[in-house]
Amino acid sequence: MTGSDASPSFTLAYVPGVTPTKWVRIWNERLPDVPLELLPVPAAEAAELLRGLGADAGFVRLPVDRTELSAIPLYVETTVVVVPKDHLVTAVDEVSVADLADETVLHPLDDTLGWERLPGRPAVERPATTEDAVALVAAGVGVLVVPQSLARLHHRRDVTYRTVTDAPTSQVALSWREDATTDLVDDFIGIVRGRTVNSSRGRSSRTAAAAPSKESKEPKEKGKEKAKDMPAARKQTPKPRATSAGTPRGTSAGTPNAKGARAGSAGPKSGRRGKPRRHS
Repeated sequence: MTGSDASPSFTLAYVPGVTPTKWVRIWNERLPDVPLELLPVPAAEAAELLRGLGADAGFVRLPVDRTELSAIPLYVETTVVVVPKDHLVTAVDEVSVADLADETVLHPLDDTLGWERLPGRPAVERPATTEDAVALVAAGVGVLVVPQSLARLHHRRDVTYRTVTDAPTSQVALSWREDATTDLVDDFIGIVRGRTVNSSRGRSSRTAAAAPSKESKEPKEKGKEKAKDMPAARKQTPKPRATSAGTPRGTSAGTPNAKGARAGSAGPKSGRRGKPRRHS
């Protein structure tokens, strides 16, 4: 980590279909003094941008070359087929790849699914972008299989989509150059992973732990002072102790005790008990 080299701003790249709004909001709440710049980038160019330090970190689609880049997989997207609104596919909630066997399946140059074998019949030409392919779907040229986020991104009123249950999927990840893991990068990793402000990891929490506030010490010190004063402040009058004859000190000998002893019975006892002798 090269915390001393951290820039006063943070640049976050993201590929089409990714919506970083939630993470950006948390960043602005926790690090309001560090502006975050969003940089949209085509999926095919994202890895090269990060390797060249064109951004501090970025949301990319896997796979990426792990030789120089680190990546934290985040989520796998649902794959859908985009069709015209009056297409037969719209009668069901989901389809399989086999259901597209008779369809012309468009394969744009920026495809993110990495097909081993494209289903259906190939189009005459490959559209340059996914957006161009969606326009061709609306024109009735063919259908398009893409991650659901891209179908939503390029949504049109004259097209819709349905889930494809057994098609390849696309996984989104947070990536950055391994040897450029700055404090700001670590802060953003913590946000994406859901670490709280008080987490033991992260630069902010480490700083807070190293410098405890004075307020936290004062109550303990005051408590100690009170504890020292307690013996002097709480002097209790000792309870009267009973004498060997059973009479508490400080009371008169003729006073009856609590158990109803006869008056005068509390005085000193002398002689032996028994019948008096008769004198002749």
